[in-house]
Amino acid sequence: MDKKQQYRRRIRRKLFWDRHKNTIAIWGMIALGVLALAGAICWRTLSDQNEAAKVKERLARMPAGSGFSVSLCEKAPENVPAYAGEDYVTLNEGVPEFNLYDLQGIQGENYRELDALGRCGPAVAVLHHSMMPTEQREPIGEIRPSGWVQRKYEGIVDSDPPYLYNRCHLIAFALTGQNANEKNLITGTRHFNADSMLYWELQVMEYLESSDHHVLYRVTPYFAGDELVARGVEMEAYSVEDGGEGICFHVFVYNVQPGVEIDYATGESHLEE
Repeated sequence: MDKKQQYRRRIRRKLFWDRHKNTIAIWGMIALGVLALAGAICWRTLSDQNEAAKVKERLARMPAGSGFSVSLCEKAPENVPAYAGEDYVTLNEGVPEFNLYDLQGIQGENYRELDALGRCGPAVAVLHHSMMPTEQREPIGEIRPSGWVQRKYEGIVDSDPPYLYNRCHLIAFALTGQNANEKNLITGTRHFNADSMLYWELQVMEYLESSDHHVLYRVTPYFAGDELVARGVEMEAYSVEDGGEGICFHVFVYNVQPGVEIDYATGESHLEE
């Protein structure tokens, strides 16, 4: 090929590029977009498959159960450590007592009838953000849970007035909108209600508000013998759709007020010596 032919070929290539460069650029961008979308779909698919596998693995470790599970406080209360200065202790390495039967069979909210001493039993629910209240809580002062012997402790209790006891929801009002339900209210200290339980309740609230998932949730008050005031509550929570990845805890929260001694048999109290 002589120089004249080479020159003509370069001119033709240049003319072709000048004429079609915008079209080529557009198709190039489209091709890159398609590749990026395909990569994203592939990554999402793999991610979903991995997450599904993890959920399946976590569920495989959950016992099947031939009926509804029972909380540790009810089946083996001797395994709940005595209060030793901490607001709560972790039970069963943080794994709830729930089984697959619970996941399939529990619906809505469930509250046990009061016993012969007027004491609450476990409260169990499958929580969802649609159950959370949109209005202010109604008065609950007409409820007098077992062991309700109210006292004030100025300088010890941080409320105004400084009442020792609150009417404590087992399943928090903020989770279900339950108001004056006597089956869901126990006598608990201000510290227990406004600090210790609230720490765990907030985790569940935040999870529900940020997802469309459900949480299997159980709170069991522990009454030793015939005592009228609960020593504390066992709290269990498990996020259903992600196999406990979002929420999974199992703790016992102590019903105490620093600086005050409580007679759990009667509800009477006095300053610590």
